[in-house]
Amino acid sequence: MAVRPEGTPCWADAMFTDLEAAKSFYGEVLGWTFGESSSEYGRYTQAYADGKAVAAVVPPMPGQEGQSQWCLYLASPDAAATARRIGEQGGEVLMEPMRVGDFGTMCLAREPSGAVFGVWQADAHEGFEATGVPGAYCWAELVTREPERTDPFLTSVFGYTAKQLEDDAIDFREFHVGGEAVLGRMKMTDDFPPEVPSYVNVYFMVPDCDTAVAAATEHGGVLRFGPMDSPFGRFASLTDPQGAHFTVIDATTTQGEKPGSKEIP
Repeated sequence: MAVRPEGTPCWADAMFTDLEAAKSFYGEVLGWTFGESSSEYGRYTQAYADGKAVAAVVPPMPGQEGQSQWCLYLASPDAAATARRIGEQGGEVLMEPMRVGDFGTMCLAREPSGAVFGVWQADAHEGFEATGVPGAYCWAELVTREPERTDPFLTSVFGYTAKQLEDDAIDFREFHVGGEAVLGRMKMTDDFPPEVPSYVNVYFMVPDCDTAVAAATEHGGVLRFGPMDSPFGRFASLTDPQGAHFTVIDATTTQGEKPGSKEIP
């Protein structure tokens, strides 16, 4: 597998205080199996869908306990250079680029409106071994109240081109790498409680949205939105028992026409 182009989502992980409970929940909802926990790397544990690495779960480091959340990593050929641009464009580097064995180099950052994301410069660990299949990552959106701060930051740091969806009901922008949409940005509506901060919403593919929602709620998850049909698939937003938000989507079940879009100069 070739290293992904700069700015392309390449990995996702989350910290969970109760690691075994997280493994049980996502095993039931997404069908994940799990590898051995690596004590050398803080019990970092990879998740697999049909034998392919699709994400990871890890206990929090001392002092980092709190609500769990999924972190999406964007590919970079030079994490140090990306970190510099993040600071120059109004973002905040939360963890300076750090070498992780022979796997690669990671960095954690916050964009100007507050959403946290990761940067990954791949070496032996190139990231997702599968995407867009049941149990695997398939899409992500940065959800914010301040697109006027988020949009120029993303294009300046990662060199994206952008298209705005022509839909009066939603303020939504797609960011592209090499002509391919790799990331979305959605402006929060009044439906979002005021205390909800900016965040990255990670989508995982499922064979049946309603079945996944039933499994999630049966095992302690909370349904936040949906299930709803859309031109992109039938989806639902959930919160797991430890507070991490994520979305499940069955991209094979679509309804309606996809909205048009216009390029942003």
